[in-house]
Amino acid sequence: MKAGRYILLAVLTLLHVISCDRKEIIPVVSPQKPAGNQGPVVNKTPVKLSGGVIGTERSVDYSTGSASITVNGRYNAFDGSFDTFFASYDRSGTWVGLDLGKKHVITKVGYSPRITQEGRVELAVFEGANEADFSDALPIAMVKDRAASGTMHYLDVNCSRGFRYVRYVGPNDARCNVAELEFYGYEADGDDSCFYQITNLPTVVINTENARAVTSKTDYIKSNVFIVSEGGKNLLSALQTEIRGRGNASWDFPKKPYKIKFQEKHRVLGSPSNDRKWTLINNYGDKTLMRNILAFEVSRRVGMAYTPFCTPVDVVFNGEYQGCYQLCDQVEVGTGRVEAKDGYLIEIDAYAYSEDVYFYSGKGMPVTVKYPKDDEITTSQLNFIKNYFGKLETALWSSNFKDPVSGYRKYLDVDSFLMNFIVGEFSGNTDTYWSVNMYKDGGDGVLFTGPAWDYDLAFENDQRTYPINNLSDYIYASAGSVASDATRTMVNKIVKQDAAAKARLVEIWNASKPALSSLNDYVDETAALLDESQKLNFKRWPILNQRVHQNNAPKGSYAGEVNVVKSYITRRLTRFDELVKK
Repeated sequence: MKAGRYILLAVLTLLHVISCDRKEIIPVVSPQKPAGNQGPVVNKTPVKLSGGVIGTERSVDYSTGSASITVNGRYNAFDGSFDTFFASYDRSGTWVGLDLGKKHVITKVGYSPRITQEGRVELAVFEGANEADFSDALPIAMVKDRAASGTMHYLDVNCSRGFRYVRYVGPNDARCNVAELEFYGYEADGDDSCFYQITNLPTVVINTENARAVTSKTDYIKSNVFIVSEGGKNLLSALQTEIRGRGNASWDFPKKPYKIKFQEKHRVLGSPSNDRKWTLINNYGDKTLMRNILAFEVSRRVGMAYTPFCTPVDVVFNGEYQGCYQLCDQVEVGTGRVEAKDGYLIEIDAYAYSEDVYFYSGKGMPVTVKYPKDDEITTSQLNFIKNYFGKLETALWSSNFKDPVSGYRKYLDVDSFLMNFIVGEFSGNTDTYWSVNMYKDGGDGVLFTGPAWDYDLAFENDQRTYPINNLSDYIYASAGSVASDATRTMVNKIVKQDAAAKARLVEIWNASKPALSSLNDYVDETAALLDESQKLNFKRWPILNQRVHQNNAPKGSYAGEVNVVKSYITRRLTRFDELVKK
């Protein structure tokens, strides 16, 4: 497994470096009309391009701090002087560019920051589009480092599509502050054989209608989505999509998480599922950017029936670079996801009260009904799953709850419950029983536990449970968050009071431990995969020296944060073995 991942990483990196390489441009010497039905030969000799200046209209007059349309305006970006500059009045979401009149394949871009403002070009994005409002914009280059002022800096462009409109989108909170811009290329429609990919990771591009910000977790807004992968060789183009916010605590972070809904089903980036809904996990409080990825790998190695698809990506939102995210399945019923089309998907959920369809059990456990969907579920279906969960609860609280025939096993699949327990407790997830997914395939089947989800606090990332391996008991029993007291009692009854279940827990753990013993190799491989992207992410979000969310203590570097995870795993392999077998 380790060798395979290194080979994959090497291939991805090689593709990123050499694919779509058009740095050696061969001019056509004799642009004569060829024989046959071929079209005219395109002169591919790049030249410096000119056109109508377009962009954010309002600039800032620094002498007064007020808005202007004449002072420090957008035309200064093309006046040939390093001493003048364009500075927008608004601090973010601003841009300047050219209407080239016709489509051109761009081969190179140039830029120079405003004098004394060398850092304000860092993370700026160059884009091309064929709609005047840039609703179909794609990135063609990105400024990844600060740059000296008073001179031009150039980036080769490896994108084969022709664009009529080109622009420079200033980084967040920078007011553009660019002195000079240049675009080079040749007139042509181009083709779709090559696109720009920011790093070795796939690039997800989101353009919302009228460049609107996403401000709601309930209301979708219109958008389109482009996903560039395979070193720029592959483009998933979805022109009619919708997007909204998502998450609970994560929604309050400055780096926002999103839910995307395609008009048609897509098998995204080789995912097992072919679906319309996908999530972009923001990982703001997880400075390794991999804790969910690791937890899902634990889920696979333990043997859970379904583990959500998850892959790291770079995100560009309305022209601004937003950082490294994880593109994941939406936890829902469907082929390649939760296999329960004729049944139910529920969640023991501390936030159930905020959902459309939920109930409280007799013992006070809050339960969200996620499938059938809230706009499709009938009263009889809701009553059925509520009553079924009540029967499970009644059996668990009965005096003969351990009976293999008449006890709780009649309603609950024990193996999946214990596997989910191992994933949560081994990974050190404070919130394993704050949120528990469960599903039931059909009216006659038992409830299965899973899939694992929401592990940003795992692997020693929560000050409330730090240091996890010094706890005298399991996390859920000593310091973890639970959806209700009854939820903790439910777990106690199964993993502590039922001798047969406890023995089965030891069996499953013994079978899983060899696969988990090499998990730190997977950490190293994932860190290597994320390396280029994480560097950009922490320029966009410079928090490596800050405590955010429930962080215990900042380590000041990405490597330091990764080492926290590795040290935890090394100790956890022994400590969890002790807890399971005591």
